[in-house]
Order: sequence, then C-alpha cells, then structure tokens
Amino acid sequence: MKITVVGAGAVGASCAEYIAIKNFASEVVLLDIKEGYAEGKAMDLMQTASLNGFDTKITGSTSDYSKTADSNIVVITSGIPRKPGMTREELIGINAGIVKSVSASLIKHSPNAIMIVVSNPMDTMTYLVHKTTDLPKNRIIGMGGALDSARFKYRLAEALGAPISDVDGMVIGGHSDTGMVPLISHATRNSVKVSEFLSEDQMDYVVQETKVGGATLTKLLGTSAWYAPGAAVSGLVQAIACDQKKMFPCSTFLEGEYGLNDICIGVPVILGRNGIEKIVAIELGDAEKNKMQESAEGVRKTNELLDV
Repeated sequence: MKITVVGAGAVGASCAEYIAIKNFASEVVLLDIKEGYAEGKAMDLMQTASLNGFDTKITGSTSDYSKTADSNIVVITSGIPRKPGMTREELIGINAGIVKSVSASLIKHSPNAIMIVVSNPMDTMTYLVHKTTDLPKNRIIGMGGALDSARFKYRLAEALGAPISDVDGMVIGGHSDTGMVPLISHATRNSVKVSEFLSEDQMDYVVQETKVGGATLTKLLGTSAWYAPGAAVSGLVQAIACDQKKMFPCSTFLEGEYGLNDICIGVPVILGRNGIEKIVAIELGDAEKNKMQESAEGVRKTNELLDV
C-alpha cells in the first residue's frame, strides 16, 4: 500500500505522520516544490520510527512525480494556507491552478489511484478535479466533513461535559464557515439525543462554534490548523486502504442525491477499497434541507469562478 501526499507543509506532514504511526501502509511519499523540504520532513519523520514503533517507509521528493508512481491513494494538500481574516473562497484563484497541475501529474504516474482533495476551497477544488480528469466519481473524494465532524464532536463533548468517546455527530454541506450543516438533531451521547441534555441555546452555541472552528484556529495560530486536518485525512486513507467500509461525510459528486446535481458537497458516504462505495441517504428535517440548499448555492457561486 503506497500513499502519496502532495504538499509537505503542516497538514501534509501531519497526515504522513498519522498514516505512518497507524502502520497500515508500506510507503508514504511526501512531495513538495520547495527544494529539500519534503526530504527533510521525511527524514525527520523516519527518525521517529523506532521511537513510535512503525515500519512504514517515508520518502521525500522535490517535484519529482516519478517517485509517486503506482500509488494506491494520493492526497492533495498543496496550495497556499488561509491567513487571518481570509476565507477559504479567497484562495481559489491561486489554488485552482495548483490543484489542476498536481492532479494531472499524479494521474500520469498513478492512473488507478484514489484521490483525496484537501486544498481549499475544498468542495470547489474537488469539483475541479472531476471536471479536469477522467477519474470515475468514486475515486475523487473531498476531505472536509470528517474534520468538521471532529470539531463538532469536540464542541458537543465540551458542552455536555462528556468524554469524546460518548459523543457522536456529523456535519454535512459545504466546507466553509457559512456552508457547514452540523446535524444537531442527529447528534447523540451514547445513543441518547443531545437535546435530552442541552438547552436550545447550548445547542445553537455548539453549532455556531463548529461552523467557525477553522477560523477560530486561524485567528489563534496565524495560519490554518494542521493536527486535526492531518488526522482527518489519515482516517479517510485508512478506511480506504484497509477496506473498512466506514462512514464519513465527504465531498462527492452528486447526481440527484439530496436533490442536488452537478456539484461536489459533503454528504455521508461509505469508504472502502474502491473509494466511495455508497452515498448514504439520511432523513433531513425541513430546516436542515433548507440549510443544505443554501450551502449548495454558496458552493455553486464559488464554482462559477473556476475556468473549466
């Protein structure tokens, strides 16, 4: 099992680290355009192998896509990160060109790979890959919902005063501060709906804090977060590599599901060896349906800025 991660910055390196520590891949290739950067990150990570007890080989490469040949799964994290006050959508002009070039180079050397898109604005970048490659829809996955859901569960556990293992919840919709749809009505504490424990005000607070989760961290850190995004990517990669049939909300190309067409947006899917093996239909309330439609409209407006 060979995994390639393009972009050896904080998110890409964290992703490579979590994949290696889980010890399910034979090799992880880190690739970056900055001379020596990926090689240095790979060497640093390999020097933790004996300490962390993994045998995954991590190699680095400066812009040499031949080193990524025959990868089973490829992850695109490359692009400029968010700065304080910057929206994910503002990144589109620069990152669209990067993602288009990177995806073409990856497919040239690994035509059978499953592609996970992390670069922002993520739903639009995932849509771009659909429109500019010949990959089937099940092999193009946008990572956003897994991260947003992890942030949702963090806020739920905080509000409940509960351990995170007690909490379950999911975020669908667009991966943006205004586009996220945290499914608070479906959230549970050990199978009991959170509405049994939290007031309306508390639940509204959880939803709002979830939606600005990335912006909150960007303000604190001065750049995008990396630990949780890296862990979220590694979770998707492991589900595919190990054929786990796990359900995650991921950005996928819709053709009528949830009443939406010709758009990539976050919905629950089953991930396995073939990538997206099933899009899961869940019952949404009227308010959630309306929020999903509003989210889709926002994604479409960003998609219109693409030159495809």
